[in-house]
Amino acid sequence: MGGWGAFAAALAVFLLSHAIPVRPPVRPWLVARLGLRGYLVAYSLLSLAVLYWLIVAAGAAPYVEVIPPLPILRWVPMILMPVVCLIAVAGMRVCNPLSFGGMGPGPFDPAAPGVLAFSRHPLPLALALWSLAHMLANGDLAHVLLFGLFAGFAMLGMRLIDRRKQRDMGRDWHRLAANTRLLSLRHGAELLRPVDMMLAGVLFGILLFGHAAVIGVSPMP
Repeated sequence: MGGWGAFAAALAVFLLSHAIPVRPPVRPWLVARLGLRGYLVAYSLLSLAVLYWLIVAAGAAPYVEVIPPLPILRWVPMILMPVVCLIAVAGMRVCNPLSFGGMGPGPFDPAAPGVLAFSRHPLPLALALWSLAHMLANGDLAHVLLFGLFAGFAMLGMRLIDRRKQRDMGRDWHRLAANTRLLSLRHGAELLRPVDMMLAGVLFGILLFGHAAVIGVSPMP
């Protein structure tokens, strides 16, 4: 199976792999057996594997132009990806009871939320920016569907996570989230921590120089 069929299959598996493991009956069962950290690691590895399949399938789909391939748009990922890496690294290194992915040391201090003052959902925000940057640089129909879905999924996911956390945590959510926002550029300086910036630079370098080998396309404009 190839072409649009392979793309549709990969897209369906991607959606199922993100819908089923986080459902209330499934997630507690997995966490009880893998531990929270093990669950997050396994979920991340599964997501990356399915994401790779989906990106390869999108690249093999028939070309239908939606966004003109303007040379200037090739620069958008190069400009945004260092920011994406910084947000993702900072989000992973903080203790975050309000979203997912934060595996930093706790306990969480609501009076000093750190990067969560910038966004209480750093990883979905990073995914949304990554998606939009790559959609502009790859404007054929398959990639617009792919990255547009990712961006919408990430932005809607922030609201859905808030709703689920409020339901699960009750009054504690309002206390813990009091000094956080979905997005507050005024607190962007919370991202500028030396260790996070160094790790983000390493991550960006790996993505930049490994992109052609893994994805098969050079990211250089």
